[in-house]
Amino acid sequence: MIIFAGIAVAAVALAPIVTRWLGNQPDQRLVDLEVYREGGRAVLRGAPLYDFLTQPPQLLPFTYPPIAAALAVPFTVLPWRAAQFVWTGLICVALAISVWYAFRDLIRRTGRWAPLATGALVAAMAWLDPVRNQFRFGQVGLFLLAMCLADCCAREPRWPRGVLVGLAVAIKLVPGVFLIYFLLTGRRDALVNSLLTAAAATLGGFALLPSDSSDYWFGALLQGGDRTGAVDGTTNQAVQGIVARMLPEGPARTLLWLAVALTVAYLGFRWARRAARAADRLPDGPGASSLLLASVAIVGLLSVVLSPVGWIHHLVWMIAVVGALAGDGRDTRRCLFAGAAWLLFLFPVPWWGRELIGPEHSTLAVFAGQVVRDGFGLAALAALVVLGTWLVNRLEPGAARADPSRPEVGVGTLSP
Repeated sequence: MIIFAGIAVAAVALAPIVTRWLGNQPDQRLVDLEVYREGGRAVLRGAPLYDFLTQPPQLLPFTYPPIAAALAVPFTVLPWRAAQFVWTGLICVALAISVWYAFRDLIRRTGRWAPLATGALVAAMAWLDPVRNQFRFGQVGLFLLAMCLADCCAREPRWPRGVLVGLAVAIKLVPGVFLIYFLLTGRRDALVNSLLTAAAATLGGFALLPSDSSDYWFGALLQGGDRTGAVDGTTNQAVQGIVARMLPEGPARTLLWLAVALTVAYLGFRWARRAARAADRLPDGPGASSLLLASVAIVGLLSVVLSPVGWIHHLVWMIAVVGALAGDGRDTRRCLFAGAAWLLFLFPVPWWGRELIGPEHSTLAVFAGQVVRDGFGLAALAALVVLGTWLVNRLEPGAARADPSRPEVGVGTLSP
């Protein structure tokens, strides 16, 4: 009964999201799934993969490696409506997997109530704005999140560690930041496995689609900025988007972006390595799990903020951030940080800021609007700092355990 209760809680929370976007206007419904599906159709027809655009008004190009189009072929045999339902169901599964790896210690602490706790956490994470947008657009972000979390955080994976990250890199290049993570943290087996998997999938793309593969790796990939949209749009919460909204296009903007991006990359990877090494020094338990998850969440956030375009829906990595901060739920201050992050990303904050920008508003309102418009990107940068410094200092070996600033949360039979 508890299992069914957990499923029911998750289903009730997901139902309004799913029904809203599956019932949206046909030209506004799962538009990214349409891109993948049209890519699969191009493969079957033998048509050029990087020349087509989806139907108006979206007119979206295919921007992924050729192997991603080949993997989308099964969805071409389904009616469009059926494909939407199947894809949405798979997104729900990916969300549940991501929640399990992000909140594993908290879920296990609930004992026999674990299925209900899992359902409640799935319900809570489903309403994050980036997650809702995954359902809206039919994106792959939750699939990539689930693959990377499972590969990096599974204690004893039944697959060679690194294979899932390698497959994620082959599908979409952005998870390639985890190759750097494996290198810096000394996870050589995972690095080799991920490189071999990505290379095998890419070579498979060349074998199946030689012309499209050449067009992508030597053409479309180099035109990525032109094919993915304007970098100064509100939905781009990457560093480049924040800088682009501050300065007009030109050398000054480029130099500032490079300076900030390089600084963020240096500090972010340094913090990720520190968190991973601290996790390795701790015995198995909630502390080690939180530090490992924090290191993975840092790298996931870097994949968004360092990209030329980091759309709001890419910030599903906040699930991992909230999970790392919450831990097993015993530390009150950590829970408060986790709750604040969750609460912020419940709302479409950047769009609120956009409403404050315009000639009819005061200078102060416009400035505040610009800051709020960049809210998710700035919050992601703040999360890097919190995870990489505050959380690691709180948990790493040698930190004081008898700390009066660490009151514990006790809830009924869950209290220590």
